[in-house]
Amino acid sequence: MTDSVTIPRPLANKLLTLAQHNPEAEICGLISHDADKHYRLYPIDNVAGDSQHLFEMDAQQQIAAFKTMRENNESLFAIFHSHPDSAAMPSARDINESAYADALNIIISLSTKGVLDMRGYFYRNNSVEPVDLAVE
Repeated sequence: MTDSVTIPRPLANKLLTLAQHNPEAEICGLISHDADKHYRLYPIDNVAGDSQHLFEMDAQQQIAAFKTMRENNESLFAIFHSHPDSAAMPSARDINESAYADALNIIISLSTKGVLDMRGYFYRNNSVEPVDLAVE
């Protein structure tokens, strides 16, 4: 069974814009929501040595984002990153290093000509569960 998740169009537009403005490196970050399903984007610097093919969130920024979420009664909704030159499919590293089974994982691909590809996944029990990602 494939989960279905809907995200607001303004959030999807922000994610796509971030990826387009940084085509040479994987962007990354967190998305939270509150009880009323208001979403908040936390872009975090990618500190990976090979940032075009890997992402590693800056630890201090990640900690600060989680602190702000707690202070604002928000919950982690999703983790996002981009693939500048590959498909919007999770890599083995994406899956193996995932630490939040309940968080949606959003991958944005810039490798298609003229079209941005954004897909969602849950990484649970050492498996990848694709998500029907709808934008409204």
